[in-house]
Amino acid sequence: MKTEYKEGYVLISSEENSFSEFYNLFADKHVELTENNVIINISSNLLANEEEISLFLESADIHQESGTTFVVVYQNVDVDNFPETFNIVPTLQEAEDVLEMENIQRDLGF
Repeated sequence: MKTEYKEGYVLISSEENSFSEFYNLFADKHVELTENNVIINISSNLLANEEEISLFLESADIHQESGTTFVVVYQNVDVDNFPETFNIVPTLQEAEDVLEMENIQRDLGF
C-alpha cells in the first residue's frame, strides 16, 4: 500500500497482490486518516468484486460524519450497484472533482 500526502487529501494506492491484503493494510492505517480527505485508488490489476468494495462503506460513513471526503477509484465496477452516498468513480481525476465539489458544498454550509 502506498500512501501519498497530496494538497488537500491523502491518496492511498494498492500495490498488493490481493484485495484482502490491501484492505487489511488500509483498515490498520485508516484510524490515523479519519480527519483527512481520502482517495483510495484500487489498481485495475486487483480483481475486486462488489462485496469487497463494499467493505469501504463503513470508512466512507466515518468520513461523512467527520466532515471529510472519502472516494474510491476503481475502473472495473458498476457504480449503480452502490448507495448514492458512496463516492466510487473510475478515474483519479473524477475522484479529485468529487473532492472539490464536496469541499465547495461544505464551504457553502450544505
